[in-house]
Amino acid sequence: MSGAGERIGYWGAVAIGVGGMVGGGIFAVLGLAVQLARGGTPIAFAIAGVVALLTAYAYAKLSVRYPSRGGTVVFLDRAFGVDLLTGTFNSLLWLSYMVMVALYAFAFGSYGATFFAPEHRDITTKVLVAAGILVPTAINTLNARIIGRAETWVVALKLLILSVFVAVGLSGVDTAALSPTAWAPAASLVAGGMIIFVAYEGFELIANSAEDVAEPRRTLPRAFYSSVGFVLALYVLIAVVAVGSLPVDRIVSAKDYALAAAAEPVLGHAGFVLISVAALLSTFSAINATLYGASRLSYAIAKEGELPQFLEQTIWNEHLDGLLITAAVALVLGLVGDIESISTMGSAGFLLIFGAVNAANVKLHRETGSRRWISALGVLACVAALGALIWQTVRTDPSQLWILAAMVGLAFTIEALYRLWGRELKLGR
Repeated sequence: MSGAGERIGYWGAVAIGVGGMVGGGIFAVLGLAVQLARGGTPIAFAIAGVVALLTAYAYAKLSVRYPSRGGTVVFLDRAFGVDLLTGTFNSLLWLSYMVMVALYAFAFGSYGATFFAPEHRDITTKVLVAAGILVPTAINTLNARIIGRAETWVVALKLLILSVFVAVGLSGVDTAALSPTAWAPAASLVAGGMIIFVAYEGFELIANSAEDVAEPRRTLPRAFYSSVGFVLALYVLIAVVAVGSLPVDRIVSAKDYALAAAAEPVLGHAGFVLISVAALLSTFSAINATLYGASRLSYAIAKEGELPQFLEQTIWNEHLDGLLITAAVALVLGLVGDIESISTMGSAGFLLIFGAVNAANVKLHRETGSRRWISALGVLACVAALGALIWQTVRTDPSQLWILAAMVGLAFTIEALYRLWGRELKLGR
């Protein structure tokens, strides 16, 4: 949050978007993308990036018209009204934040476990997953800005390390590993891009800072497009170097810490250690920032009248109820889930939410001054992407469909029960 009189400029807004996207997702999902897309992994990242760019248009237009720290919550409510449908989507957004915390914690545990003996890796990973959630939760309880003050330096450090990885690695890329003959079939290629869509979701954080941005009509659109465009290019280059430097089977066998494994042929064992350290810093700060954001998201949803009022309350000047609920659910997911199921849940959740935001901009196109066809295309892209993700899930592990259905069903149930419970309370008064 900016202080009195402070305004966020273009570069500050871009940093929020880039920091949100490169917060930990690329460290977590690279191996999963390679497993699905094989030599076509750069194409998979590019496809997911195009969906993100289309959605960034809707976010840019809506953020200029409705600047608010509520971001997505406010956009959906202004377009469709405060009702069971929008409440369900907003609850789904909160659940998706919980999934993101679990994903980052899983990556934190996986990379951290590489510093311990292989025979103890499973238990070490679990311990680190728990620590990766519990410690940031304690930090947020005491002082949420402890890590926030260092976030700019963490973002700069990980971008520097990733840039060195790309710059050094490009010269040694085996182009045969990237040729179309090495790609997965087209359907798997698209599904690979969609299952790792979580690596792009962070650009929506720019919307939450819209009311603090200087010259928002000029700054916000440029910040959205620049941040997504930059990260798209970065991810594609990282995928090129990774697949072109290390055989696909070796990346897949180390998929929980794939980026570190891919760095070893490029930078030696020092590269493996450097990327692992960068992953630990990045995922830890991402967990902290996501917990902080999720607690304020639950507050924003409650303020809109779509969650219980106790989530509006503060303890020690912090929104601790939302924070603790987020941490508890994320802890369970991180300890019992695997990287594929967690990533699938997160990607599906954000594709549904981003489809709804695109639809909101279609409905509000006169108020936002938008070209309706762009956001309509965004809706179609999100629906098609979700279809590809579901197809991949049916083909490889149909049981995970129940997880996706449970996630959406839980969001609906939370909102339905709250509305029923809230109505009864009002009648009781």
